[in-house]
Amino acid sequence: MNKQTATKNLDDIISRVEGARLRISEHHIVKIIGISKYSTAEDIETLYNSGQRAFGENKVQDLKEKMATLEELPLEWHFVGTLQKNKINNLIDLNPSLVHSIDSLELAQELDKKLQAKDKKLSALLQINSAYEDSKSGVKPEEAVFIYKEILDTCPNIKLKGVMSIGAHSEDEKLIKESFKTTKKIYDELTPLGAKYCSMGMSSDFELAIACGSNMIRVGSTLFKD
Repeated sequence: MNKQTATKNLDDIISRVEGARLRISEHHIVKIIGISKYSTAEDIETLYNSGQRAFGENKVQDLKEKMATLEELPLEWHFVGTLQKNKINNLIDLNPSLVHSIDSLELAQELDKKLQAKDKKLSALLQINSAYEDSKSGVKPEEAVFIYKEILDTCPNIKLKGVMSIGAHSEDEKLIKESFKTTKKIYDELTPLGAKYCSMGMSSDFELAIACGSNMIRVGSTLFKD
């Protein structure tokens, strides 16, 4: 991907985000995370030179390699994939800005235990399976507030920053919207407890997600297209 394409892709997304966010409020700020799992370090650097700063990876090993390759750049790295317990120590050592995928109380407690052993802290989001889909990870919506509070109470080394969900896998916009609204309702309940991010929306549905209250989107294919 050349600089011209990268700049155009980023400008297109920013203008779409601006349009969607201004329909809610001029004070509604949306953070863009570039999902770079199918892209090269070179493409990330090109996008960095066009103005994008935050990037997310799905696999701990890929995150490690790209962080090492691009260590000279002041990038903000996010981990957005499913976190396997045997990869927790490796992820802690990389110290990403935010882990998006705490998908159970059990995982949170395991992560906290290993963070305590290393005397480290990590910022994270609770993943909610708001569409009740078997193919997706995450806590059930009706258990989300309870689990969020349990993590706050029992996992002092995890700094919970909000929630994340993936929109319903459907062609029906109404279903997708419902799944986003479910997550936003939970997020609203958690803001008094310090929740800052409601991470919803990907390349195919981020405008709808913002309309439903998302303030963090995860875009890959639209940002990295040639």
